[in-house]
Amino acid sequence: HISAGALILRPGSGLFGGTISFSLSPFPFSNGFLLSLALRKSKTSDSSSTSPFAFGGREGGIDFTAFFLFLLLPQFGAAAAVTVAVAVVSNLADLKGTLAFLLQSSFLSVLADRFDFKSKKKKRRRGIHHLTKMLWIMRFSGFISAAMVMIILSPSLQSFPPAEAIRSSHLDPYLRFPVPSDSHRRFSFRKAPVFRNAAECRSSDRRETGVCDPSLVHVAITLDVEYLRGSMAAVHSILQHSMCPESVFFHFLVSETDLETLVRSTFPKLKFKVYYFDPEIVRSLISTSVRQALEQPLNYARNYLADLLEPCVRRVIYLDSDLVVVDDIAKLWTTSLGAKTIGAPEYCHTNFSKYFTARFWSERRYAGTFEGRKPCYFNTGVMVIDLAKWRRVGYTKRIERWMEIQRNDRIYELGSLPPFLLVFAGQVAPIEHRWNQHGLGGDNVRGSCRDLHPGPVSLLHWSGSGKPWSRLDSRRPCPLDALWAPYDLYGHSH
Repeated sequence: HISAGALILRPGSGLFGGTISFSLSPFPFSNGFLLSLALRKSKTSDSSSTSPFAFGGREGGIDFTAFFLFLLLPQFGAAAAVTVAVAVVSNLADLKGTLAFLLQSSFLSVLADRFDFKSKKKKRRRGIHHLTKMLWIMRFSGFISAAMVMIILSPSLQSFPPAEAIRSSHLDPYLRFPVPSDSHRRFSFRKAPVFRNAAECRSSDRRETGVCDPSLVHVAITLDVEYLRGSMAAVHSILQHSMCPESVFFHFLVSETDLETLVRSTFPKLKFKVYYFDPEIVRSLISTSVRQALEQPLNYARNYLADLLEPCVRRVIYLDSDLVVVDDIAKLWTTSLGAKTIGAPEYCHTNFSKYFTARFWSERRYAGTFEGRKPCYFNTGVMVIDLAKWRRVGYTKRIERWMEIQRNDRIYELGSLPPFLLVFAGQVAPIEHRWNQHGLGGDNVRGSCRDLHPGPVSLLHWSGSGKPWSRLDSRRPCPLDALWAPYDLYGHSH
C-alpha cells in the first residue's frame, strides 16, 4: 500500500511491486505538508485560469503538481486518476482542499481494495492465474489513468501564438492573445471628456470605413504597464489640442493583454486598434544598454510598424509614451517628406560620434556606412514614417542586420536608437524642432531637470530617465513637469 502523500510526491515501488492502491493508514506529516504546500503554491492569481493547478500561469506550460501526477499515475491505476479528476474539479488549493482530497482518496481506497479480488487470502487461493490477471488489469488501468490526465491537463498544454506579430483589435475577438496580465489592474483612470470635430473638419469618405478611411490621421503609440500613465496622457493631449479629434486613429502596440479594456473605458469614443507585438521577435537581437528600460522588447516595436499595420495605412506618426502634444497633430501629419522615408527634427550640433563606440569608428567597414551622407542626430520618439516606401525598400531587415552585428561586435551603447541612425541618419526629412522639445527627463542616469530649447513648442518630450509622473508622485518634480500634469488622467473619478 502507498499513502496519498507518497503518491503525489514520492515515487512508488513500481508496477510490479505488489498491490497498489490508496491507503487508510495515517497520512505522514512531511508528505502532507509538502502536498499542501505544492497545492498552495500552484494556485494562480487569475481566477479565470482553466487549470486549478496552473503553476506560474498559462505561460508556464505544464503544471508542476500535475506534471508529477502525469509521470506517476500510469503506475498507480485508475483510482488515482479518478482522485486527480475530483481534485481538479474541486480546485484544491488550500488546506481545506487538502483534507477533502484525503477523504476522497480514503473512500476510493476502500473501493480499490474491494475491487482487488476481495482479499489477499482469496488471491492466494486463486494462484498465479489470478495474479497475472491482476497485473493485466493494472496495466490497463495505468493506460486509462494517463489518458484521463491528458484530458484534464489539456487546457494547460494548449499552444500559444508563434513568434510573429499578430494583429488584433476590438473588432476581432477571435484572435488569440497570450495570457492576460493582472499588472495593469493597479491603474485607475478618470474618463476623459469627449472631444468633437470642428465644423471645418473634412468629413469621412463614406466609401471607406474603419482604419482604411483616407481622411484619418494615424498615430502609433506603445502601451506598456510601466509607461501606461504616460501613454494615456499623450492620447489625452492629442485629442484636446486637435481641431478634428474624431479624425485621429490610434494604433496601440502591446506585448500584454487586457489593456484595450482600460483604453476603452478611459476614451469611450476613441478610434483605435490594438496590435500584439511578440517580444520573442527581437529578444535574441537586443543587447545590453546604459539603462535597462532601453532593453525592453516593446521599444523595438516601431521597427515593425510596416508589418503590423494594415497595408492601406501608408503613413503614420510614431510617438513615444513620455510626451504631450500641445498643438494640432494634423500639422505634423501634413509634413512633406519629399523622397525620404522618415521625417523627424534633426540636431546637427550634437556630437554624432558619441552614439557609437571607438571600435565602430576605427573599423572602415562600419565607419564607411556614413560616406556620402551628412548624418545628424535625431530622436526616434517623434517620427513621421512613409510606410509604403518602408515596405517597398525593406528597412526592417536592414535594422535587424545592424542589431545582429551589435550582438557580436558591440558598436553602440544606446538601445533602439543607433540602428535607426545607421540606416537613416543623413537621409531624414527635416521637421521643425518645435515638434520635439526632447530631453526633459534629464540624462540616462540621473534624470536631472532641464529647460526647454529656445523657440516655439508644439510637443514636450520627457526623454531620459526622469519621468514626470514619477517625480510628481515623489513630490520632487522638476519645474516643467507641471506642464505634463494637466493631461494626467490617473486616479479615481470624484
